[in-house]
Amino acid sequence: MVNDMTGLKLGKLPDRETTKITFTASAELNKLLTIYASAYEAEYGLRESITDLIPHMLEAFINADRGFRKARKENTLPLKINPPAADNKQ
Repeated sequence: MVNDMTGLKLGKLPDRETTKITFTASAELNKLLTIYASAYEAEYGLRESITDLIPHMLEAFINADRGFRKARKENTLPLKINPPAADNKQ
């Protein structure tokens, strides 16, 4: 049952294949992600894992970034993107 929340920025996730992603999050970010997943479930009546939500949250964030959209439109982004070297802090 979908309740009458004001609406989350992240819309209902589309059907998709899953991809595993691993990263380190602060305890506070993990708490916020857990709360967000609960809000998502309350909004849409569907339980989604945090790892399923994160890629769509990042995509929504990137698509909402006006500076990034402008740079893409003006074709001023680097042609080749080299990921930063892995941080081996332990």
